[in-house]
Amino acid sequence: MILTTTPQIEGHTIREYKGVVTGETIIGANAFKDFFAGIRDIVGGRAGSYEKVLREAKDTSMQEMMQRAQELGANAIVGIDIDYETIGANGSMLMVATSGTAVVI
Repeated sequence: MILTTTPQIEGHTIREYKGVVTGETIIGANAFKDFFAGIRDIVGGRAGSYEKVLREAKDTSMQEMMQRAQELGANAIVGIDIDYETIGANGSMLMVATSGTAVVI
């Protein structure tokens, strides 16, 4: 499946629009990761544990969106948007929401 943030795919004609598809993932960050990320914030550097969780959440959300597009008979998704948000008490949960338009090329 072709995935793109652009509204069209160069070299391909969109033959049919199947509709908007979405994927949502909510992941909690545990206290252990929070502790070490806090230390990392103080001394500087990247918070690798958070980066890994963020990538996993994005990948899961994208997979869910692709599955929904395939169920509609699409072979591509255009105009993809990825949104990140912290939710829950003290921002303890991370939500990643993806959306795009399922199409047949």
